[in-house]
Amino acid sequence: MTSPLSKDALAALRKSYERAELDETRSAADPLQQFERWLTEAIGAQIPEPNAMTLCTVGSDLRPSSRIVLIKGYDARGIVWYTNYDSRKGRELSGNPYASLQFHWVELERVVRIEGRVERVSAEESDAYYASRPLDSRIGAWASPQSEVISGRDVLVKNAAVYAAKHLLSPPRPPHWGGFRLVPDRWEFWQGRKSRLHDRLRYRLEDADWVRERLAP
Repeated sequence: MTSPLSKDALAALRKSYERAELDETRSAADPLQQFERWLTEAIGAQIPEPNAMTLCTVGSDLRPSSRIVLIKGYDARGIVWYTNYDSRKGRELSGNPYASLQFHWVELERVVRIEGRVERVSAEESDAYYASRPLDSRIGAWASPQSEVISGRDVLVKNAAVYAAKHLLSPPRPPHWGGFRLVPDRWEFWQGRKSRLHDRLRYRLEDADWVRERLAP
């Protein structure tokens, strides 16, 4: 059996961030433009899953929960991902339509945090994205009662077989599955810097304008 790391070993883990810098003179005035710039660089750097983001929600019990989802679109309206509306995150967003997202591009020493109100995308948008997915993924949306307790993996396998036989090559989008869009009112861009004097630029929406300000690390 592997021994657990000692407290001293964990405390000794350190990294000096020295890859880049982020200042007001070279950052975009619009946070969406800055996000697109960084996302493009993350994709270009071929880092693993640059589209992965942590989604944090809060339920009626006031307990925050987080999970990894994948960004599937963005524009001036907000950031889009797709999921099961009956999942824990779906239920929590129905009761409290505010959430936060975080991208962590470790290799670039960068973090992007986004906060705002969440809404469902239109049925037409959900239909179009669902139709673009591989067949196995479309069947999987039917087969998985996401976030529910199941007796074993065989439940998923049997469900997949049932729905594959039922829908063949043309499964329709399940009524419980579709997209969410986070409409940002706050962004933060974090660039790691030497001596823990990191760069943090926050954009917050004030009336219809974005106010850019530097935060202490």
